[in-house]
Amino acid sequence: MRRPLTGVLVADFSRVLAGPLATMYLADLGATVVKVERPGRGDDTRAWGPPWTTHASSYFEALNRGKLSVAWDLSDPADLAKARELARRADVLVENFMTGTMDRFGLGYADVRAVNPGIVYASVTGFGSGAGASLPGYDFVAQAVGGLMSITGARDGEPQKVGVALVDVLTGKDATIGILAGLQKRAATGVGERIEVNLVSSLLGSLVNQASAYLATGVAPRAMGNAHPSIAPYEPLQCADTALAVACGNDGQFARLTGALGIPELATDPRYATNADRVANRADLVAALEERLRTDTAAHWEALILAAGVAAGPVNDLGAAFARARELGLAPTFPVGDDHPEQVRNPILFSGAALDGATAPPDVGEHTALVEDWLAGTDPTAPLHQPTRSLA
Repeated sequence: MRRPLTGVLVADFSRVLAGPLATMYLADLGATVVKVERPGRGDDTRAWGPPWTTHASSYFEALNRGKLSVAWDLSDPADLAKARELARRADVLVENFMTGTMDRFGLGYADVRAVNPGIVYASVTGFGSGAGASLPGYDFVAQAVGGLMSITGARDGEPQKVGVALVDVLTGKDATIGILAGLQKRAATGVGERIEVNLVSSLLGSLVNQASAYLATGVAPRAMGNAHPSIAPYEPLQCADTALAVACGNDGQFARLTGALGIPELATDPRYATNADRVANRADLVAALEERLRTDTAAHWEALILAAGVAAGPVNDLGAAFARARELGLAPTFPVGDDHPEQVRNPILFSGAALDGATAPPDVGEHTALVEDWLAGTDPTAPLHQPTRSLA
């Protein structure tokens, strides 16, 4: 399959998570991504372990497959000249330095656009390029400042961060969307685009119903543990052995749930007849459902509830989650060869085909000579090709 971004060259000056995730998605889609790293140290996340692989941290490996790595010191004039030439030839440039850093290197948007009018230039920041430009941006702080921690965790407990750097992930996806739109605009007009995303805006934009509830009422939502503020039942319910996540999105589903559990009278009980009633009487509802569910195992009830057309599933750890995905035929991982661990598959399918076949995350400067030879070539229009690796 010819990938949608085949022939697109990405100059990747980003590090840590949001920017590298965006450029990895572009690589999955077929772009040639040149990751510019500091000699010796490379991307910060190479040192973010344990756990470790034989090459780097598993953290780094999660975000950098399919890329070419060059080791250039931007404070060295010779290396900086190579970086500027890479930017001049690139279709896309991605950076997440503190605002003003790229300008000092002559790699800011105005500098690059002057020599490359078609550039799609994407900047990822923590708090934007205005009043928050000088603030360092890390996911944990963004979760706190952006309100996510205030609605996460146990009711009446202390605020909690999400168990993964979710804001970075959301921002990386927003950056990818913006870049793809910028490429489409350039294809239509011949003119590039400046893309800007920041952690706080991506977080606020992802709060959907919680943000809307605040804007509609002026009342800040609060943490509710695993309960949903507007739907019931929509939470883990305790069975004889373990909890089962059950989600009822409407009154018809609730009637089918109670029928599957053998307690159909709950669907006509005036305390639970409508979703609004169930939300108002959530504690009593949960107690009534769990009284029945505790008579058998979660696996037993899951089968009956699913057969009734209601969503339910076990509360898995990651090992069980990957196993369930394989059982469902989702093929969640793929090998990249050599002595690297498997990678989580890109969730996008094109005409049923998965975006597999990426090369392994690179070592620091693994492709420096390859890229420098290409930059020194006599034909500046010659494509830079990603080398391939056989699977071990």
